[in-house]
Amino acid sequence: MADEKSYLRSVLSDARLNLSAARAGILSMDVQRRLLATPLYLAAAEIVLYAPFDREVDTALVAADVLRSGRRLSYPIIDRRHRRLKFGAVTGLDQLRPGAFGILEPPATRAREAHELDAALICVPGLAFTPAGARLGRGGGYYDRLIAALPARTVTAGLGYSFQLLDRLPQEINDRRLDLIVTESAVYAARNAPPAAAQTADQGG
Repeated sequence: MADEKSYLRSVLSDARLNLSAARAGILSMDVQRRLLATPLYLAAAEIVLYAPFDREVDTALVAADVLRSGRRLSYPIIDRRHRRLKFGAVTGLDQLRPGAFGILEPPATRAREAHELDAALICVPGLAFTPAGARLGRGGGYYDRLIAALPARTVTAGLGYSFQLLDRLPQEINDRRLDLIVTESAVYAARNAPPAAAQTADQGG
């Protein structure tokens, strides 16, 4: 399983990096527009985004919508010592600064724990996803540990490009799947998703 994951990470990381900035921008806009139309996004009291890195799907359009709506907008804070993610709220993207691995994040003084994200929708990056909600990340395990520790009401949405969507991925037996997978062409509801996700998937085609 480890060899298969390593191979997939290498191939898909190269494929994403080979996207031009212009093409990634166009596809990212379509992904974000699909997310903005989902009932789960509209119902969330708090939205957690990530600062894109290495041609990951951009999240700036979603951030602007969250701030305009007056809802809480948060970003991950990487705690390298304990190998986990914490979260900090911001009122503008100018408050983000380079943190661990050079990824933009809020000041550590604003950090909250994962269990405080009860009514949030968390957008998750990845190298690959399946329509059923499986995810393959970079290998650090930060998001895997986060997803396993989240409250039951917290919704997770994987954002990716269509070429990152695979029929299957190597998974551990206890891996928790994401609730939604959003690409530029469709929205997929995972098997463990809240009831509203089924309506979302129907909209995606």
